[in-house]
Amino acid sequence: MKQPLSENTEENYPDLPEDQDDLYEHYRIAVDPGQSLLRIDKFLFNRIENVSRNKIQAAAKAGNILVNNQPVKPNYKIKPNDIVSVLLPGPVHEFEVVPENIPFEILYEDQDILVINKAAGMVVHPGHGNYTGTLLNGLAYYYRNQPQVQPFLLHRIDKDTSGVLLIGKNEIAQTILGKQFFDHSIDRKYTALVWGDIKENNGTIEGHIGRNPSDRLQMYVFTDGSQGRHAITHYRVLERFGYVTLVECKLETGRTHQIRAHFRHIGHPLFNDEKYGGDKILKGTTFSKYKQFIQNCFRIMPRQALHARSLGFIHPTSHKNLLFETPLPPDMMELISKWREYARHKDTFDEES
Repeated sequence: MKQPLSENTEENYPDLPEDQDDLYEHYRIAVDPGQSLLRIDKFLFNRIENVSRNKIQAAAKAGNILVNNQPVKPNYKIKPNDIVSVLLPGPVHEFEVVPENIPFEILYEDQDILVINKAAGMVVHPGHGNYTGTLLNGLAYYYRNQPQVQPFLLHRIDKDTSGVLLIGKNEIAQTILGKQFFDHSIDRKYTALVWGDIKENNGTIEGHIGRNPSDRLQMYVFTDGSQGRHAITHYRVLERFGYVTLVECKLETGRTHQIRAHFRHIGHPLFNDEKYGGDKILKGTTFSKYKQFIQNCFRIMPRQALHARSLGFIHPTSHKNLLFETPLPPDMMELISKWREYARHKDTFDEES
């Protein structure tokens, strides 16, 4: 099974998956004044390198080819001075994925899509020098006897984040769902435990996200918009535990490490998020009993406290609204239970014995 590969692989930047928009190619072409009438699928086949006629036709059927801001069919005749916009899923570079018997939990499957509950610790996408042990290797094995199925990851979840992940099984599904992700019309909600007592019950974090100039393995919020890409995260408080807060996050955009970078930016990094400073005691008392409690919590959940809880979208062929939800994984449930119990007895617990 071949899969698209971008320069931003997890081998080059471990645990730094592609920005959502990097999974799709966008073209804007101004047609020459002297252009003769020509079917748009033939025109684009000649203008875009390493793209198949089938992919172009699938993009047109999905409404992903616009001429003068209007969707057109594959048989549309290009005219001089037309402005053509095209959205195609997947970079053009490819590599072979080795099938491996790697188990994963299936939430739903039909002829067009596969929805899974990704376990924490699973890398979703291989890269140069790192071709094995990923979800795509497991998918290649799962579909080893179905050569007509070409699974495509429509979005990414960090290695140590658990939750709902959507896979397209054919070119039509890939193209139609790809546009929903590109247009930010997908409904995505996460549950996170963050350091500190967030002041407002509801809020929005907004700020361009790009790679940190001083640490290429980390994302950074550029408040002046000078670098990175526009990113918006909405949140609401679910429960307060004094020194940490349980929140629901709704993504309006899909940037790399968006939730993790945004919450660090506002001074509330995710609990035990090593990359963004959440693996230290940031709030609380100096008593040894409290310090031991935090260390126990870190051991219970040795990763960032983040779970992709739900994913809603329009099915590519039935056009029905679908919503998939997953419960919190055991480690996060135990962690929250510990903090809930702590919050009940906070006054006595904070006293040095």
